[in-house]
Amino acid sequence: MATPHEQILALTLIPAAATIFGGAIAVWRTPSETVRSVIQHFAAGVVLAAVAGELLPEMTREHQPLGVVIGFILGVALMLCVKLVAERDEATSGGKVGLLAAVAIDIFIDGLLIGVGFAAGARVGTLLVIALTLELLFLGLSVATSLAQANWGRGRNLLCIASLSGLVVAGASLGSALLGGLSGVALEIMLSFGAAALMYLVVEELLTEAHEVQETPLITVAFFAGFVSLYLLELMA
Repeated sequence: MATPHEQILALTLIPAAATIFGGAIAVWRTPSETVRSVIQHFAAGVVLAAVAGELLPEMTREHQPLGVVIGFILGVALMLCVKLVAERDEATSGGKVGLLAAVAIDIFIDGLLIGVGFAAGARVGTLLVIALTLELLFLGLSVATSLAQANWGRGRNLLCIASLSGLVVAGASLGSALLGGLSGVALEIMLSFGAAALMYLVVEELLTEAHEVQETPLITVAFFAGFVSLYLLELMA
């Protein structure tokens, strides 16, 4: 049974609120680099568990190799384009315009991924909401920290984060409307697209930045704690 559109949007408000909450934390008291690294590792583990425990089994169940190839190519290509936009702007204008553009695209894609998840089933969509809530919590924290370092005022900073958070709801709304009835190759493409985008997020964004600080046993354990936490939820669901 398909999850009602209104219920999907209501659940998507959770990661949207987490984005604002992360931004508020950074605006009033920026966490240390070690704490941020722990959060990044934990979020990376949760996101990877969502991919391994939910998206990959759904992709295998569809048995559409062509859809897997197309979806992965589209997912990786889009994420590389987002990275290119951010890097090019950083080299020419200090990075804030490119940063916000890249973050906006990233958050909108996260919303689409929630729509993809619910197209595969309520269980998949709900677990993706949980995983992306943690990812967006860190994203809001990271962006607000960057804007504060650029001397943005608290009000302007939080308004920007709140505006960005709305994109996850917009993405989920579009994804739910367009992807709710997908099946076969089309669904396989979208599932593979989502898996590729999330794996890119873990490998090229969360863990890359997290490793800029000196590794400690606590930081390493946080990754596995995040993975096991979501996987246990999957087993109990």
